[in-house]
Amino acid sequence: MKKTVTTLADGRELIYYDSRDDLVREAVDPRPLDAVSTSSEIRRDPLLGDSVAIASHRQGRTYHPPADECPLCPSREGRQSEIPEPDYDVAVFENRFPSLAGDSGRCEVVCFTSDHDASFADLTEEQAGLVLEAWTDRTAALAELPQVKQVFCFENRGAEIGVTLGHPHGQIYGYPFVTPRTELMLRSMAAHHAKTGRNLFDDVVAHEEEDGSRIVLAAEHWIAFVPYAAHWPYEVHLHPRRRVADLRELDEEARTEFPQVYLELLRRFDRIFGPGEPPTPYISAWHQAPFGIPGREDFGLHLELFTIRRTSGKLKFLAGSESGMSVFINDVPPETAAQRLREVASQ
Repeated sequence: MKKTVTTLADGRELIYYDSRDDLVREAVDPRPLDAVSTSSEIRRDPLLGDSVAIASHRQGRTYHPPADECPLCPSREGRQSEIPEPDYDVAVFENRFPSLAGDSGRCEVVCFTSDHDASFADLTEEQAGLVLEAWTDRTAALAELPQVKQVFCFENRGAEIGVTLGHPHGQIYGYPFVTPRTELMLRSMAAHHAKTGRNLFDDVVAHEEEDGSRIVLAAEHWIAFVPYAAHWPYEVHLHPRRRVADLRELDEEARTEFPQVYLELLRRFDRIFGPGEPPTPYISAWHQAPFGIPGREDFGLHLELFTIRRTSGKLKFLAGSESGMSVFINDVPPETAAQRLREVASQ
């Protein structure tokens, strides 16, 4: 992998990740951009104890532009985008409309490919491996920022999820606090260890493997299953068999196998609802250990992949119980979801 760091016209950082070492990235962003001005602010809820990002400047962000005006496609004569080069493998840049900025954290955009009409599932194993390297490198870089306490790499796919740009891309958030979801995991992890003396993540994986009814895919270095208490209609958790705290700690064997496993999971997701159905909307989310916390080494890196589509043409809405009380009601039994995801395996 070759990494090239440059800046856009308004001073934001842009990083190219290339599979070829001989590529030279020298294109300059000629756009007359003003420096990015954000109103991002973190406010703490005194009742729930969690943090909310207030970011009114995001109201003006780009919203469903036509394909020939996509800001994530390579630049071409007569149309400059966020990527000055005429082509690229993987590109990462600071978000022009960040939810978190400055002392409030950092937001980056990860462009998985220059092909506007592709999806992550269309990537080759080499391309998917390069994205993994980019995620890992950015995790390492953001870990060095004093204001960042946790790094979150994720992808939103599909208009139903709320995606405003159709180009295949994801995001990376550097939070200035430990997220509420992670706080709950850490609490459960500590309680489990106090009760049993064992690691919660290890026990969850071992239980799923022993039960077997919710296993979706079992490889040499990774295992994927629908969790026992899945929140979403189709939800898969992907764990490395050797527990690590974050992406930086994955060994070479796990890195090599990851593209095969992850691409297979994404392709199965697109086959859940049968032929002729539109691509399955999903969220793919890496859960990594926060920085500087006691027992960080006991956290288990894992990826959660889920869709809000519960059946053909119907979505799972977060209504009263879910939105008002954070109590999920799942219409699809986890064992049924796992069986379906096994049925649609690649032949």
